[in-house]
Amino acid sequence: MDFAQPNYFACFIPLVLLGLFLFWLDRRQARKLGRLGSPALIARLSASVNHTGRRWQTILWFTALALLIVTLARPRWGSRIEYVERRGVEIMVALDISQSMLAEDLKPNRLERAKLEVSEMMDRLEGNEIGLVLFSGAAFLQFPLTSDFATARMFLDAAQPGLISRPGTNLAEAINIAINSFNEKRAAQRVIIVLTDGESHEGDVLEAAQKAADEGIMIFAIGFGSPDGEPIPEYGPAGELLGYKRDQNGEIVLTRLDETTLQQITIMTGGQYFRAVPDGREIGFLADAIAELQAGELESRFETRRVERFQWFLGLAILALVVAELIPDRVGQRVDQPEQVGPVTVGAGE
Repeated sequence: MDFAQPNYFACFIPLVLLGLFLFWLDRRQARKLGRLGSPALIARLSASVNHTGRRWQTILWFTALALLIVTLARPRWGSRIEYVERRGVEIMVALDISQSMLAEDLKPNRLERAKLEVSEMMDRLEGNEIGLVLFSGAAFLQFPLTSDFATARMFLDAAQPGLISRPGTNLAEAINIAINSFNEKRAAQRVIIVLTDGESHEGDVLEAAQKAADEGIMIFAIGFGSPDGEPIPEYGPAGELLGYKRDQNGEIVLTRLDETTLQQITIMTGGQYFRAVPDGREIGFLADAIAELQAGELESRFETRRVERFQWFLGLAILALVVAELIPDRVGQRVDQPEQVGPVTVGAGE
């Protein structure tokens, strides 16, 4: 036998403490009654109380509570073989980690905001599979498709501009890597989610998007930043702000959101484009759009599973409570009948 939720056994601690407290309270009350008179008098005054029944009620109540705790712990014994099928959507995220994503027109900056939205999307799309491609001037697979979102978050948190030394924004390469990362043998819907500011695209992005469309892969995109432009901060080794990126003429470089290409690739593949806004509502719209897609089979296998037997303990707990309620609190009190006294004749004085 084992238990699926053994942490519930900690509830036995307050149950034992409650039992000890009630025992102490009962002894204290008995001592108080003992000071009121002789044991015979006390027994006569409480003759109608079913002391034995009340003790059994208490025992049954505590037994029921103990059985309910065992029920919550979900006891299991024995096993059976089950066919398990997991259905969902395959999602490859392409995250821009170029220097321009450090601009702070979205707080704390574009990149951290994008990572936060990917994490929130994982919360909303539990049960699907997700992978991550990082890109700037080049692209690489950070982790392949997985249903282990806890591990995925660890790799997501590590995404920083310094991971790729080549400057630029090669979205075309990122899309091609994402396409090649899908499992072609599955019937699940395949989706690429691009998170970028859309600037300085290298390679033929539209050609990569057409390849995705030909393979039935939908591209969704979230654009980060403002069309008005924002300076790009530069930081030292210790994370201190050194200043802002400048061009060859010494002028501060402004990074602007370029939505045109992002809108084109989403239209080509049947996806949708969203602009990131301060309250983050776009991630909800994106998650809803993906949730509406037809889920396909991601994995199927036979599993040996333990059989849960909590029903037995729940049934015994209910039985104990029913029996406790059927025990009477009081017993029939015997009433002494007064002796029959004949009429008294008062004789007249002789």
